[in-house]
Formats: sequence, structure tokens, C-alpha cells
Amino acid sequence: MSTTANTIINKFGQMSGWNNITVNLLSRDVEGITELSYTDSTAKENAYGAGKYPVGRGEGNYEAQASVTLFKEEINAIKAALPPGARLQDILPFDINVQYESKTGVILKDRIRNCEFMTDGVEVKNNDGTISIKVDLIVSHIEWNVI
Repeated sequence: MSTTANTIINKFGQMSGWNNITVNLLSRDVEGITELSYTDSTAKENAYGAGKYPVGRGEGNYEAQASVTLFKEEINAIKAALPPGARLQDILPFDINVQYESKTGVILKDRIRNCEFMTDGVEVKNNDGTISIKVDLIVSHIEWNVI
């Protein structure tokens, strides 16, 4: 009888999940975070000449986007470190470091560069047990898999 039918193929080992991520924002590890989103893109288009197929490709501008969702208490802690009357949007550009750690000890790091808060506000409704605030960021670029 073959034992291969009982063998589990696990190509990637323990998969990374939310519990494997550490986010460092404004020089401190953030605990009151519920969501992080970052992406980048480069505009590209085919260039056409003779015939129906592209003869080359043009490249446009690079764009990076990011947002973070924080508990109201985390936002309050950030604001408490600001001078009276200052807003989140007044904070000077900062980097966000994101670290993914696997059970095998491999650590991958991304760096979201030159972040600034673009928005602030609160949205809360009946029966909410917590208040989470999604804050949009303006960023210059993302460094993927940095040391």
C-alpha cells in the first residue's frame, strides 16, 4: 500500500498571517491597528507601429498608495504626543516599517516611505464595541523586501 496518499504536501510551510506582522509607525510598534493596505503601480502602455501587434512598450509614472486603520485609542495616543491644536495632517513625513516573520525565522521587511496622514475623522454607529478609524496616507514610494 502506498503511503503517498497520506502525505500532506506543504510547499510553503507555515503561512504568514495577520499575527505574523509587526507595524512600526512613528518609531513605535503599533498595537492598536486593525488593517494595513499598501500597493504600488507603474503606468504601462503598448506602443503600436506597423501591423496589429505592439512594437514596444512605454512606461509612465510610478504611484504608491497606503492606508492604515487604527483604534481610536491609538489615534488618541498619537495626537497626545502632538503640540496643542496640531492635527494628524501636521505630522512631518515618516516611514512605516512592516515586518513579516515566519515560524522558520525568515523575516521579510517592507518600508512605506515618506508617509503623511491625509485624513482624520470618526465614524461610529449604534452597537459598535470599538471605534476604528481608516486614515488615508500619501506616500512617495514603497521599498519591498528591504534589509
